[in-house]
Order: sequence, then C-alpha cells, then structure tokens
Amino acid sequence: MGNDGGSIPTRRELVREAARAPSTAQVKETQREQQEHAWTTCPLSHKSLARPIVSDSVGNLYNKDAVIQFLIPGDDGEGISSKSDCEEVLCGRVKSLRDVVELHFEIDTELSEHPSDKATAHRHQRREGWICPITAKPLGPSVKSVYLVPCGHVFAEEAIRQLKGDKCLQCDEPYTEDNIISILPIKDDDKQRLIARGHKLAEQSLTHSLKKAPGSKKRKKHAAGENAADATAGAPKPAAETNNRSSTSTPTPGSGIKNAAAAKIAAKVKDEQDERNKRQKVAGRNENLDSLFTKKDDQKKGGDFMTRGFSIPAAARR
Repeated sequence: MGNDGGSIPTRRELVREAARAPSTAQVKETQREQQEHAWTTCPLSHKSLARPIVSDSVGNLYNKDAVIQFLIPGDDGEGISSKSDCEEVLCGRVKSLRDVVELHFEIDTELSEHPSDKATAHRHQRREGWICPITAKPLGPSVKSVYLVPCGHVFAEEAIRQLKGDKCLQCDEPYTEDNIISILPIKDDDKQRLIARGHKLAEQSLTHSLKKAPGSKKRKKHAAGENAADATAGAPKPAAETNNRSSTSTPTPGSGIKNAAAAKIAAKVKDEQDERNKRQKVAGRNENLDSLFTKKDDQKKGGDFMTRGFSIPAAARR
C-alpha cells in the first residue's frame, strides 16, 4: 500500500451514488410487470394460464389441474413445484377444491382467431383474449377486474359498481357485496377486505366457494342432537308421562346413546325383550314342575311320575 505508487480510495470514491428510494414511475412499472406475470402465469406450475382457471379467496389465479396435483396426497405432483414451494405460495388458503372458485371468462372471438403476425400469435398463444361481457374492455393488468361468488363470472369492476345489482348479469345467480372478489388486487384496502372475508367465512364453517367446510356439517348435526337431548332432559314432564317412562323407557346412563329419541326406542326394545325372556323363563319352570305332580288326565291313565307303574293291592285298599 506504500512506496509502490498505489493509493487508498476514500469512501466518497467507492460510493459514487447513495441508495435512493424508487420513484413513483418505477414503482408503477414494477407493479405492472408483476401484474402482467400474474395474469399470464400459474404460480404453482409456472406454466401459462389456460382454462379451466380457478381463484382463491384473495384473488390469485391458478390452473385448475395444478391445484388438483397439489391436493393429491403423496409425493410432489408432476408439472408443479415442490409441495413446500406450493404451500408457501398458497399460505394455507387452499385445502380442497371448495377453497377455490372456477372462473368463467368471456372470450373475445376476434382476438382468439389465429393472427398472421408472429409476435401477436405468440402473445395470444400465451393467453386467450378475455373481455368484460358488459363493457367489452379487455381484462388484464390494465383493467381492474372482479368475479362473483359462487358463479365465478368475471367482469370489469366498473360494470359491477355502476349497475349495483344483486344478481349475476350472465346467469342471474344472486350474490352479495362481500362476494365481489377482486382479481389480483393491488391496493391494501382490497387485500384486507378479502382477508377479513375469509376469516368471517371460516367462523361460519364456510369455504371461499360458500360451501360447507369438510366435516363441519357432521359436527353441526351432532351439536344439534346434543342440544335437543339437553332440552328434552331439562323440560318439565307431565306426571302420567313421567311415571310411564320411569317404568318402561328411561334410558340408562351407561347406554352410550346421546340422542333422546334413539335412547327412548332402545330402552323400549330392551324392556320388551326382558319381559319376553321373563315370560319364557316362568313358562319353562312351570312345565318342569307340573310334570312332577298328578293331573286329572294322569289319574285316569294310572298315576303320576311318582306312582306310575305301581298298583296298590286290593287287600290294602280295603
């Protein structure tokens, strides 16, 4: 470092330009590139989006076959990233096909024709021409788009906001304000609204497609049966009915039947079976005992079991 004609650079010479925050134009350009990629590429398979296309609760787009491959248990599916990479993309939002909605795009027939220009042909081979059926605007990064749950029809947001209806404009399927889902939202307000909607549906045991979550119906039915049993047990009973049930159909604590109606039927069947067994047991005992004693018919025949085969001498009779 010395006596060799060299020099020691200063910090000012090393750092020519200080790091600067990106400008508004740069941020918009980055967002546009990200939106263009998300509108054309499936994040699970990294392939071009092609129908059928589905969306999750936050408006992300996927190829349906890639979602199905991810949901198949076992090793990593063919044509998609590893399970861990897919989990990182989905963030636990997709656990079954009920957690996604299949989207129905209106196809622009003019753009779907095979163009002569090679550059245009390559672009349309990557994605079909999708348009809003109301405004005829092309759907993509430049147009804010939404779809409706549960039908899945896609429109430009301005068409839905201006018409302010409660039924789908294509299939007349009813929908609510909360079920208007933004596709690939950019604003934080839209993202937070969709996240809050997902939490609200989870509390109601519903999925993104408004279908019951797996296993929730069974638990709800089981809870309803327990509530009915508790209500039946706690309700006051008439005196006659109470006395009747105490002698015949009161379910035992160890029966294991929680449903009141089922327990009543089981107790009744058990009582009838016990009564039948008791009658059979008593009838069998009487027949055995009766065979030991003399009956009127046996006297005519010459005695009972104890005296049959023995005759009293005539002298003894006198």
